[in-house]
Amino acid sequence: MSTPVLLVLFFLFTLSAVSAAGYMLELRYRVVDTERARPLFDPRARPYLVDEASGARMFVASPPMVGPLRTSRPPQAGRNYFILFANPARRVKAGDLVTLVIGEFRAEGLQVGSPALREG
Repeated sequence: MSTPVLLVLFFLFTLSAVSAAGYMLELRYRVVDTERARPLFDPRARPYLVDEASGARMFVASPPMVGPLRTSRPPQAGRNYFILFANPARRVKAGDLVTLVIGEFRAEGLQVGSPALREG
């Protein structure tokens, strides 16, 4: 089974999945255009996912000893990156639609997959 892929101008979304027994949402993507992607890597930007069914927001997980589980270094074309979002009530499940918001950027209609869909 292949992993769903969505191209949004300067990102290639390669995986959006439930992980950590449903308590985290994992977003993986590849940067296509570094200049257009640069504002999204700003450490002051606060990424979050919106569950399109309920409007609930899931924010980037940020363990005290580690900090935010996302990349904020300058992007490089062709590199893969990830963001882990907290899903504390396990509200979002595989098959649900979410919107990714980072500053002014919005990517709507991302379908959350199952970890079983991952390719090695």
